[in-house]
Amino acid sequence: METLKYTVIKSEEQYRAYCHTLEALAMADVTTPGQQEEVDLLTLLIETWDREHATVPEADPIALLRALMAERQMQAKDLVSLLGVGKGTVSDILRRRRGLSKEVIRRLASYFKVSQEAFNRPYELAVPQTPLPRNARVVHSGSVPVAA
Repeated sequence: METLKYTVIKSEEQYRAYCHTLEALAMADVTTPGQQEEVDLLTLLIETWDREHATVPEADPIALLRALMAERQMQAKDLVSLLGVGKGTVSDILRRRRGLSKEVIRRLASYFKVSQEAFNRPYELAVPQTPLPRNARVVHSGSVPVAA
């Protein structure tokens, strides 16, 4: 009986070995249909393991984004062209002043190769302390000045 080259991943060691193999195949030019099938099979096995063993669902979207950026040694300026937004928008996102739009979530998920659900989670936005307008006392005093 012929033994299978790849099986369902059952250990962290096997997972790392398959990741290493897939990385090597990805770096090489895949030219034959057999090689492409091997890449597809390894990808499926690794993604299945990731879904079952991922700790990402608990992660806050901004904390996750910062961790993924640190892992790839990215800076905020690198996100500007990736997301197709301005520096101010990237700054606001990273400082929790602005939420992630659907398009930004799609682009982040695609670039970092994670599910969109990882970024599409509720999280606290930092509400800036804005000073009241100069005439706030008049507006909020409850009484209306009467002209004499």
